[in-house]
Amino acid sequence: MNDSSSRLCAWVYQLFRYPRTRFRQYSSTPVPAVEVPKTLPFPRVEAPVTTTQRYPDKNNKSIFNRKYALADMVNGPLAITFLGTASAVPSHTRNHSSLVLKHDAGSWMFDCGEGTQKQMQRGGDGVRMGQVKRIFITHMHGDHVFGIVPLMASVLCGAGGTVGASDPRLDSAADKSARAETGEDEALEIYGPLGLREYIRRALRLTYTNLGGAYRVTELHFPTDQPQPEGRPHLLELPGKNILPHGDGLWRDFCITPNLVVSAGPILHSAPCIGFVVQETNVPGKMNPALYAPHLKRNKEALAAEGIANPMKLLATIQQGTKITLPDGTVLTPPAPRVGRKIAILGDTHDPSPMAVLCDDADLLIHEATNAHLPDIDAATKSTDTFETVQERTICHGHSTPQMAGAFARRIGAKRLCLNHFSSRYKGDESEEAMSIMEGIRALAIKEFGSDDVTCARDFMRIEVKRQEEEIERS
Repeated sequence: MNDSSSRLCAWVYQLFRYPRTRFRQYSSTPVPAVEVPKTLPFPRVEAPVTTTQRYPDKNNKSIFNRKYALADMVNGPLAITFLGTASAVPSHTRNHSSLVLKHDAGSWMFDCGEGTQKQMQRGGDGVRMGQVKRIFITHMHGDHVFGIVPLMASVLCGAGGTVGASDPRLDSAADKSARAETGEDEALEIYGPLGLREYIRRALRLTYTNLGGAYRVTELHFPTDQPQPEGRPHLLELPGKNILPHGDGLWRDFCITPNLVVSAGPILHSAPCIGFVVQETNVPGKMNPALYAPHLKRNKEALAAEGIANPMKLLATIQQGTKITLPDGTVLTPPAPRVGRKIAILGDTHDPSPMAVLCDDADLLIHEATNAHLPDIDAATKSTDTFETVQERTICHGHSTPQMAGAFARRIGAKRLCLNHFSSRYKGDESEEAMSIMEGIRALAIKEFGSDDVTCARDFMRIEVKRQEEEIERS
């Protein structure tokens, strides 16, 4: 299925699943901070709940097929592509922070440092700007956000404006905004901490940038955040929400799509910082038709009398999560659903423990490892440095060492750890020196993690997140 078909199917799904009357009505006035309700205004899309029915008639089958065809469509490969793996200062081998999560319905970006769109143009594992549907920003430090406005201009077909004269491109802005707000056109969705909305507004306004498509900024506010004055919205900015965390300090399920749900939590850094957890919805389990066929064939005549000429067609209904009772009383139970994959993507931090509960049992944890003590490998190591002094200095700057990342991975029971956000002195190429240092960093993390499933990220690296049963089959 191509990208256009995926978007069309997702849009049709929204019409059936979430009628427009249930969407929040927006106004042009600033949106005050609101606490996420425990009962969401629209249902979270989960794996099919096992239901019991005698067996579906021909009129019901289309309903089941429509419901699960979309679930099958969107629960495909999940892959991370790193576009930038440097810390504060980029180098010729590492760009500023950015990574993209690719899935069947598009691409989601996490952080957008300076030069991110250039990285996409260089290759970026086939990540195209037109595929970016959502952008998540962990914090407002420049190495994580300076690239977002240039990228928006490219994704949304932006161009320089005309000062002191009428610009015909602005005539259609109101119509484009209205179509995006009603769902007829797709808006670029952006999420991040307090100040992100105003930063984007000012950058667009002061550079006279026009856009060819709409966007919306949703801010995740900390309880201690103070209201800040905001400038006038861009003509193609849709009103966004300001969301306060639940009582446990977490922003649970603030972004819900048919196949992926995003939650977030605070992590400790030198500036307000957020970590994101992407949870895939469960999908129907794998079926062994041989277990069901004898029972269906035994009831063939009775089912035919009920209008089901081919009993084997009921396998699709069972696969979709429906328990069926056959005419002779035999109950056919669907296979257990496969648990969705979980990816934890942390921003800069020296302590992510406030969101540990969200990260539990993550299939992949992406954790920073800015500095390391490598006395026998790194020639830049100071003679006065020790593991303790390097860790203390790293924490003072709000960052982590490989050992700290490994310890957190062990704490949450992560299946795989990927280290990210390295000091500029650690090259990201395949030179002997760089590979030796990265292997030393990896060894430090392994020692604390207790597993050798540790990877050191470099620019343009791609990691596919497989299901647990796929990992077992591969091994």
